[in-house]
Amino acid sequence: MYPTPRTRPRLIALVFTLTLVVAAGCSRAPNDDSAEAGFARDMATHHAQAVELGFLLRDRTRDEPLRALAADIIVTQSTQRGIFMAWLQAWGLPQASSGPRMAWMSGASPMRSMNPGQPMPGSMAHGAPATPGTPLMPGMASDEELDALRRAAGHQAEVLFLQLMIRHHEGGVLMARALLERSDRGDVVSLVRGIESGQAGEVETMIAMIRERGAEPLPSLLR
Repeated sequence: MYPTPRTRPRLIALVFTLTLVVAAGCSRAPNDDSAEAGFARDMATHHAQAVELGFLLRDRTRDEPLRALAADIIVTQSTQRGIFMAWLQAWGLPQASSGPRMAWMSGASPMRSMNPGQPMPGSMAHGAPATPGTPLMPGMASDEELDALRRAAGHQAEVLFLQLMIRHHEGGVLMARALLERSDRGDVVSLVRGIESGQAGEVETMIAMIRERGAEPLPSLLR
């Protein structure tokens, strides 16, 4: 059996982590082009889509363990997204950047096996067009995949959600690992380590769920 997600303990931990934002304003702030700022902005976008996927699934299944997982993802990633925005505010930085997405992740070891200019797995947020040499945000669902989930119901919706969310979480793990290679800020590292371990754990939970439904995940971004 897979573990049932429990929102309250994780939310308490996230609220505790949010208090670390105060410490972020007491130390030297990262630059606008830093890995920390880039991660905060890009992961906020990444998390926003995970929340959207969670809401889409919640209305398309009556399976209680799966609805509980979706609710946990909605609460956890909404809260973390607020933390990212609070970091940027504490650092005196804008919440959006005029630079390219994922520039901060260039050269990080999880992507070193990819050829220069090769897009990252997944697709850009909200189907934004990619240009040659522009990396895509790892694990993101395309507009077409989101539309397919909107049209699905029952077993079909459950399988598609799990496939998309497994890949989405794996992309988040890649982003977290890349940031951990590039930052030594305690307030940032503390939360990002939790994101890496939490999403990796949920990936295993979701793999068990999808196999119980006689289906398989999409090709892994981590293996």
